[in-house]
Amino acid sequence: MTEPHGQHDRSANSPHPVTRYLYLARHGDAGGEGAELTGAGRRQAALLGRRLAGVPLAAVHHGPLGRAAETARLVAAELDGVAVREAEWAGDHVPYWPQRGELPDADADRILDFLGDPDPGERATGPRLAREAMARCTGPAAGSVPRHELVVTHAFLIGWLVRAALDAPNWRWIGLNHCNAALTVIRYAPDRPASVLLYNDMAHLPTELKWTGFPPEFAELRV
Repeated sequence: MTEPHGQHDRSANSPHPVTRYLYLARHGDAGGEGAELTGAGRRQAALLGRRLAGVPLAAVHHGPLGRAAETARLVAAELDGVAVREAEWAGDHVPYWPQRGELPDADADRILDFLGDPDPGERATGPRLAREAMARCTGPAAGSVPRHELVVTHAFLIGWLVRAALDAPNWRWIGLNHCNAALTVIRYAPDRPASVLLYNDMAHLPTELKWTGFPPEFAELRV
């Protein structure tokens, strides 16, 4: 069953819920998922920070891997005193392992081959952290003014949160690719369904820094 967006955040039940704006960014280019950013990845992160400089961000959260932590630091360097916090739930994990019966017949073998055969610990950890991310990041917030937060993370979690915002089937996080340092924004208002305002937006990047991190077969999109 699809998890309804916003129902995991206890703040949604507060007496005075306000709109939450969740900004999601994949880490900068790390040369094939390395621990450190490449020169291009550092440029991407700095440009993302400059784009967000006018946003009233309350916090920048990032996953524990080096490429996410470095991206968050470079983004935060362009902001005005915004707190940077490491969060395990923002790490690089498979958020949901589909069963064959959930998948379209034509795609089931390809998807299951892509995901591989995880050990029991891995199969349990990813969904647990995805639930924690949902509880921490989605739904209206409590407070007197709208809340803006940035999460610097990985493609899988971004796909999962976008899927949830759209009430798509659980397995449909697969196929929601995300470029390095691209920006996605989801709005959670108290009186309406979640809205995906931006997805994989790279307006802040010059042509040579766009579309990194996408599968190689999409190289023709680098325009």
